[in-house]
Amino acid sequence: MGKNPGLYRSEFERDSCGIGFVANLKGNKNHQIISDALTILENMEHRGACGCENNTGDGAGILIQIPHAFFFDECLKLGVHLPSFGRYGVGAIFFPKEVRLREECRDIFIRTAEELGMEILAWRKVPINPDGIGFTARSVEPEIEQVFISCPDHIIDPVAFERKLFILRNYSTHLINNTVKKDPIGFYVASLSFKVIVYKGQLTSMQLRSYYPDLSNKKMVSALGLIHSRFATNTFPSWKLAQPFRYIAHNGEINTLQGNLNWIKTNEKGYTSPFFSKEEMEMLLPIVSNNQSDSASLDNMIELLTLTGRSLPHVMMMLIPEAWDGNESMDPVKKAFYEFHASIMEPWDGPASISFTDGRIIGATLDRNGLRPSRYCVTSDDRIIMASETGVLPIDPSLIIEKGRLQPGKMFVVDIEEGRIISDDELKGNICGNKPYSEWLNKYKIRLNELPEPRVMFTHLETDQVFKYQKAFGFSSEDLDNIIAPMAVDGKEPTGSMGTDVPLAILSDQPQHLSSYFKQLFAQVTNPPIDPIRERLVMSLATFIGNNGNMLSEDPLSCHTVALKHPVLTNHDLEKIRSIDTGVFQAKTLQCYFRADGKQGTLKKALDRICRYAVDAVEDGFEVLVLQDRAIDSEHAPIPSLLATSAIHHHLIRKGYRGKVGIIVEAGDVWEVHHFACLIAFGATAINPYLALSSIRDMQIGGKIDKQLDPDKLKKNYIKAVNDGLLKVFSKMGISTLQSYQ
Repeated sequence: MGKNPGLYRSEFERDSCGIGFVANLKGNKNHQIISDALTILENMEHRGACGCENNTGDGAGILIQIPHAFFFDECLKLGVHLPSFGRYGVGAIFFPKEVRLREECRDIFIRTAEELGMEILAWRKVPINPDGIGFTARSVEPEIEQVFISCPDHIIDPVAFERKLFILRNYSTHLINNTVKKDPIGFYVASLSFKVIVYKGQLTSMQLRSYYPDLSNKKMVSALGLIHSRFATNTFPSWKLAQPFRYIAHNGEINTLQGNLNWIKTNEKGYTSPFFSKEEMEMLLPIVSNNQSDSASLDNMIELLTLTGRSLPHVMMMLIPEAWDGNESMDPVKKAFYEFHASIMEPWDGPASISFTDGRIIGATLDRNGLRPSRYCVTSDDRIIMASETGVLPIDPSLIIEKGRLQPGKMFVVDIEEGRIISDDELKGNICGNKPYSEWLNKYKIRLNELPEPRVMFTHLETDQVFKYQKAFGFSSEDLDNIIAPMAVDGKEPTGSMGTDVPLAILSDQPQHLSSYFKQLFAQVTNPPIDPIRERLVMSLATFIGNNGNMLSEDPLSCHTVALKHPVLTNHDLEKIRSIDTGVFQAKTLQCYFRADGKQGTLKKALDRICRYAVDAVEDGFEVLVLQDRAIDSEHAPIPSLLATSAIHHHLIRKGYRGKVGIIVEAGDVWEVHHFACLIAFGATAINPYLALSSIRDMQIGGKIDKQLDPDKLKKNYIKAVNDGLLKVFSKMGISTLQSYQ
């Protein structure tokens, strides 16, 4: 039986939930903050979900600051004297119920802590009250314990201690997952920090307060409380996927998750940071494990980027940027920030309202489309209340001094150490002004329109050559007359009124274009598609060709890439890129053909050859690979561009090289929008449809297209039609940017 015996696929895990927080603006810790946060959670029960049993929830939880006095007293009962606040960390751990598995997990965790030079002070079994919890939730209920870990004496900086705890959590989790027998409950660290702790579970919103008696103890105090009520759309709930996670509570869906995870896998072997040694970085990897939800994966990335030196708001701006491309009214300094970071990190795109905290600040941000609600109010008694909707916490109207809602792409941050609210403009102004991003872009960014003329150019294909290539690449008269010609003349993708009655490619006995075996996804469940015409401002076709750099550091050379406004290249554009030689940026052309001898394994040998050549080119320092299929003759056939692109893309991912190079596809078998979309989805950074462009010129010369029309205008129309078609494809999936679709 396969890994997924049914229709369930773990990569489709999505959340659509209720979130909120309450905080004291002056940082005063009290129990009322926790009680108010739980009241918000209980008043958003309708935003959570339950299974066939109304007492088994999809998940609920709360994140609070470490209640030092409470834990000090609890540890005294265990015969342990806790150090001062900041000199110890607290972990909330879900263990398997089976004693043998639990102790095996505990033993590995303790040995890992010792290996890292940290001492386990105490284990505390968390009191629970399972009355009223449904059978389904009880059947996979973990054994919940808290672990107290002392900070090594040589570590003075609390953030350095937090990084050590991060290594401990990741490394021990990897070891346990790889060595301990799997069971339905498993091992999971809900939080491990000197600043915050999480109480959560597969509960309904109304069950959390009673399930954890700790939360009703008056000694349990905090200056903030971040809550989450989970609605698992089309997926299975579980104890570990309940939220909040370690940094965020997320309402929404990351539509681009698969692409985001692929790019993490692509780049993580090259991650380096001055805050982690090479050995420590190897302990951390993989950053995102399998069988997680989109929200959990996002939280993992936020944690990594925050602990490698960036502020939490900075990280949120990187991962969930505003719509900057094409926004002429945006402050140039802010725009430079977004453009620089776009070179090293694609957006985690989708409808999202995210509340976040590192224990010192707490805030919220909204996606570029603003498709999830977030409302807040500020009271005269120094409380800040933010939630998915208004009215979740009863407040005397006379106490409210300010209220409002988050705007698309905007951020709201409360700094409880400074005792003030930081506006979006001030916050982003400070972050964007920290580094000279504009100077770096002006110095290193390669812009297509600023490149010199190419050293050489291919001559135009003559009519007999065009016809030969069209036959070789599978063009039909229908493709030329009903698809390519209308796109060139009207600048629009042609539409038809009838349905398609052709058999699926896999069932057809006729030769098929490789892209015909693939279908585009659609937005699902609570996830609305985008209107690519009326919402064009929030969509972007911008792409960057070259080495993505190391996203854990801010190296000016990270933006030494070719910036394109869209992914479709003319022949002239391609030759300009092929001619680039800046000393650290060159392009290498790979010929994608195979011997058409009809023998088994010939095509595979050709794929192995181009994959080998691609690795050699990256190791030799080339930052652009051009996959060309022009070199065909009576004995050599072109490798389908989609097959060649995906083979090289995934081979480079396995080698850990994909992030070091951009892939341009110079292909004759690309003419429909779907062909372009498939190539981009399987790893192409830009595409030169040379045969489609030559066919347009040939049709005009032959009189099939009005000879009075400007040839350059026809090509621009065709490219416009392709780009508009790509936006339509992205929009159906609820994706705003090409980088996120890739």
